[in-house]
Amino acid sequence: MPDKVLYTAEATSTGDGRNGHVATSDGRIDLDLAFPPELGGTGAGSNPEQLFAAAYAACFHSALRRVAGREHGTLSDSTVTAQVGIGPDGDSFGLVVTLVIHIPGMEREKVREFAEAAHQVCPYSRATRGNVSVELRVLLSPGGTTPRTPRCRAVRA
Repeated sequence: MPDKVLYTAEATSTGDGRNGHVATSDGRIDLDLAFPPELGGTGAGSNPEQLFAAAYAACFHSALRRVAGREHGTLSDSTVTAQVGIGPDGDSFGLVVTLVIHIPGMEREKVREFAEAAHQVCPYSRATRGNVSVELRVLLSPGGTTPRTPRCRAVRA
């Protein structure tokens, strides 16, 4: 737990949960939710896994830039893509996460070193540790070009 809370985000879910609506108290997020087609829904809105993926990717990317910046300087073209999967886990559901880390022009082992260090300090990584399987995957692209962003797919269980 933090020694001192510096910021608190607040969001409210209304309606039918995963087929309802979410909004933050500051109005920055205000959107409908819907089950994805892979889970029997219409896909006509976002879903909790997409929101979690976006939040985890952004948080981990900040941690990566922080730890790498100490040694390497800025990582202007770096990317982090979070893929969040959901599926049956006994009598309930569980999540799995893959974080795809890309730093153009950097050796794989150095990227892995920075990713592992970021995984130790990222608040989302710390919160999921022991509860959610998180895989760190280093993505290299030929010739230093930025790769196509991997897409998240739901898998019907």
